[in-house]
Amino acid sequence: MELSQELEEKRAKLLAVLGGLPGVAVAFSGGIDSTVVAKAAMVALGIKAVAVTADSPSVARSELADARRLAELIGIRHIVVATDEFANPDYLKNDGTRCYHCKTELYSTVERLLPELGVPVVVSGANLDDLGDYRPGLVAAAEHSVRHPLQEAGFTKADVRGLARLWNIPTWDKPAAPCLSSRLAPGLAVTVERTGRVEAAEAFLRSLGLQECRVRYHEGDLARVEVPISEIVKLATEQTRSELTREFHRLGFKFVTLDLDGFRSGSLNELVSLELKVRFRPA
Repeated sequence: MELSQELEEKRAKLLAVLGGLPGVAVAFSGGIDSTVVAKAAMVALGIKAVAVTADSPSVARSELADARRLAELIGIRHIVVATDEFANPDYLKNDGTRCYHCKTELYSTVERLLPELGVPVVVSGANLDDLGDYRPGLVAAAEHSVRHPLQEAGFTKADVRGLARLWNIPTWDKPAAPCLSSRLAPGLAVTVERTGRVEAAEAFLRSLGLQECRVRYHEGDLARVEVPISEIVKLATEQTRSELTREFHRLGFKFVTLDLDGFRSGSLNELVSLELKVRFRPA
């Protein structure tokens, strides 16, 4: 695969942005955005780059395993650190600001590690497309002087995937996988039990061959299943419907619904108040 001139220019700028820093800690989830930043940091900075992955009950075990595997593939120094957002009542109450408190915990934890890691700057995988959504985490990032190399180099999500494919990153087309707590509807308190239930439910959906899916958790132990519209008929067949509802009830969901609007990223943001959306609008 060859790069277009535009993407080649963006790649060069990304490497220049990172290469101009004295050393970086990449907030590394193992998603495609932070993976591309980690790869670019390794190319530009070598041993002056380190990937830091947060581990908590909101991180699916499969995602943590992917992060470890990808860091090893890239060759970047990698550490996994426990974060303690579940000890924060403002995070647990899930009033629409949860992501702000999560990222505050993450960046505070990474900042404390910087002297030990021997690097002075924290960078994230945020790209330009993230500026068009409700992203309280970007407000937390600004408060901690986190740099966003992909944004600085002009990368959209499509650009990120294109560069990842060129660099032979095996997850270049992997669907986004936000944290498990993001599946809980605003106003529904975050608990370890609920995030674990979502993790198991989504693992079951993937066992059916669904790559892109969400289990949205609403009040009353209601599961709202989102899959691409083309897959809705599959889940509605009698055998699959029966297996799915039986498994979800076993996991503790009282009601199981199939969203006829299909999969759409960030659908729970529709329940966040306009006041909060304005307050946490990225600068």
